[in-house]
Amino acid sequence: MNNMPREPGAPYGLPAVSAGDRASTRNPGPSGPRGFKIAALAGGVGAARLLRGLVRVASAEDITVVINTGDDATVHRLHVCPDIDTVIYTLAGVSDPDRGWGLASETWNALTSLERYGADTWFRLGDRDLGTHLYRTERIAAGAPLSTITREIASAWEIGARLLPMTDDRVETRLTLFDDSEVSFQEYFVRMKNSVPVKAIEFAGATQATPGPGVIDGLNAADVVIVCPSNPLLSVAPILSIPGIRASLERRRESVVAVSPIVGGRALRGPADHLMAELGHEPSAAGVAKIYASIASILVIDDQDAELAAEVAKAGMHCVVTGTIMDTLDASEALASAVLETVQSPTSITAGPRGTPPGNRGPSVTADLPHGRR
Repeated sequence: MNNMPREPGAPYGLPAVSAGDRASTRNPGPSGPRGFKIAALAGGVGAARLLRGLVRVASAEDITVVINTGDDATVHRLHVCPDIDTVIYTLAGVSDPDRGWGLASETWNALTSLERYGADTWFRLGDRDLGTHLYRTERIAAGAPLSTITREIASAWEIGARLLPMTDDRVETRLTLFDDSEVSFQEYFVRMKNSVPVKAIEFAGATQATPGPGVIDGLNAADVVIVCPSNPLLSVAPILSIPGIRASLERRRESVVAVSPIVGGRALRGPADHLMAELGHEPSAAGVAKIYASIASILVIDDQDAELAAEVAKAGMHCVVTGTIMDTLDASEALASAVLETVQSPTSITAGPRGTPPGNRGPSVTADLPHGRR
C-alpha cells in the first residue's frame, strides 16, 4: 500500500483534510491561560462534543485526552477504534453531525459490494472512513503500537491536543446477557442495538494491561482532570480498569470534575440509562455521582436535574447545575467553560440557560457537601 499515490497532507490511506472541512470547528483562539494543563477521560459522542468546546476555551497543546479502547473491534480484518476516531473526526470538524460518528458526506459503496456477496455488514464502515482503518491496520501489522498510530492519525488531521489510547494492550469490553451468552461491545451496541438486558460487564485483558505511554504522566501533571459525559459503565469504566489509572485519580480527587451523561433520567445517546438500571445503579445524575464519588469531587449536572443537587452532595460530591446538552458548538464551548470554572470555585459557579456564555448566566444553582463529607 505504500506505493499508492496519496493526497497532499495525508499519510498513506488517510483521507486528506481541506480547510473547508475544518471551518466549522477551528479553534478561534483559547480564552483560558496558556500552561493550565487539562486531562480528560473520553469515550463516545458526548465526550467528543465536550472536547470540541474545550479546544476553543483552552490551548489545545495543554490538553491531554485519554480515550477508551475497550470498544475496538476487528471488522473485515481491519482494526477499528471507534472512540479514538470519533474524537479525531469531531475535533477536525469532519464528523457526521447527525450520526455523531464517522465522516460527513460519507458514501457506502464498499459495503454495498460486500452485501452483494452476502457478507455480514451490520457494522457500517464508510468509503472515506476505510482509509483510516486500512492505515491503522497496516501500521499494526508493521509492529507500531496503537499510541504511535493514534498520534500519526491525529497529526494528519492537524489535531493540537494530545490524544492517548488508554493502553497499547488489547482490552475488550465483553457483556454477559441475561441468557448467559457473552457478546462483544460492538455486537451488543450495533448488531443488537443495545436492546437486550445485560447481567454483567467484563474488561477482558485489563488486569494484564499497562497504561499507554504518557497516560499516567498526563493525569498526574494536569491541573484539572475532566471525566467527560460518556457512558460510566461502557466508556469510562474500561479506562479505570487499567491498573494505575483509577489510583491516579483517587490521589488527586479534589481536582477531578465529572459531567453527568444522564439528563432527566435518560441518556442523551446510547444505553447508559437502562444499562445502569440493569446493573443495579440508579439511572439518574445522583446515580452517576455514586459511581464517580471515589475519583471525582465535583459533578456537573443539567439544569433539568436541579432537584437532584442535594442527592449528589449526599453521595459526597460538590454539585454544579448548568446546561449540559451540547446540541451546538456554542453550547459545547459554554459547557467547557463552566467545567473549567468549577475547579476554581466549585460551590459558587453561576449557571443559566443552556448555551448562555459563562459571564452572562443567571443565579447559581449549587449544592455543597453535608458536614463531614469534604
